[in-house]
Amino acid sequence: MPSELEELVEFLHSPQPMIRNIALQHLVGYATGPQNTIFLRDNFRPIKDLKIIARDTPKIAKDALTILANMSEFVKIRTTLVEDLGFLEFVVTSITKPGEPNADLFCILLANIAKDNAISNIFKINAIKHQNEGLTSNKVLDQLMDCFVKGAEKKLNKHATFDYLAFVFADISRLAEGRKYFVTEQEYDRVVPISKVLVFTEYDNLVRRAGVASTIKNSLFELSEHITLLDKVGVNVLPYLLLPLAGPEELSEEETFELPDELQLLPPDKKREPDHEILRVHVESLVLLGSTRYGRDFMRNNGVYPLIRELHLAVENDDVREICERLVQLIMADEPGETAADQRLQIVHADEEEEVTTLEAL
Repeated sequence: MPSELEELVEFLHSPQPMIRNIALQHLVGYATGPQNTIFLRDNFRPIKDLKIIARDTPKIAKDALTILANMSEFVKIRTTLVEDLGFLEFVVTSITKPGEPNADLFCILLANIAKDNAISNIFKINAIKHQNEGLTSNKVLDQLMDCFVKGAEKKLNKHATFDYLAFVFADISRLAEGRKYFVTEQEYDRVVPISKVLVFTEYDNLVRRAGVASTIKNSLFELSEHITLLDKVGVNVLPYLLLPLAGPEELSEEETFELPDELQLLPPDKKREPDHEILRVHVESLVLLGSTRYGRDFMRNNGVYPLIRELHLAVENDDVREICERLVQLIMADEPGETAADQRLQIVHADEEEEVTTLEAL
């Protein structure tokens, strides 16, 4: 005989909306923990039902989206969701929909399923233009970027911060097509997308800082674009990588003068990025910049070594210290004896350690 939980999940398939909704309210708490396999029954039929319910009214859709976001910890579920182009389009356009109450839930769901390489399907989706919100590009990535930048702290949608789009960008930038997008000037606003997220390397929100750090790092695997990205009158990426690494330590007058202008007048109480993983990713980005002779010379001429020296002394974390030492070897060694290619190959993409965002039932 089927258990009560098995009988309950069957009601998600009921043709009667009231029965489906009651079942959904009771099931949302089982989306995490060992009993969540109940949603894998009958060749994932509950997941298929939830994809339909997610299109219901926002109040009802909220629980369905919560379950789908949590169930995306299963690789097969993640793949099923992201390979469904119609569902992916629904998720993306819901995020950009003006005033959408569940926009942040859609962002979390998208961030989870973006860990699958089939997220490349996002480039096949046509955006819905929203003139009143300033989302006028016909590219969905442009619109998601505008939501992320303009919508911080609920400035675009009173229900959403769009913070988890940072993780979406991080995973999309793992892909060659994604990296190319982030380092290429876009036609609709003549701006290089990566330049829009740089300001969030020192933002208060940890999710934004972490996702942006990985997005920058992944984008820097486009070695041919390093000159453009380092250009001080263009993207000017270096100061935004160095600012989170800088602490309250005083440098000599000569060392301070060599720093980019943005780092020369830091307050004496300047706080360094507290998250060691983010610190490590930023230094790895610097190592990637050191993969070219131009990048190494640029860092030598812009005071990178003193900052890394102080970071190495101040942070008691083996991973951070190790990558600092690798960077110092790159920028301080004599050019003929360097093995920049080997150094670059030791840097891995951010997707090698997956972490799916799970949600408590609300």
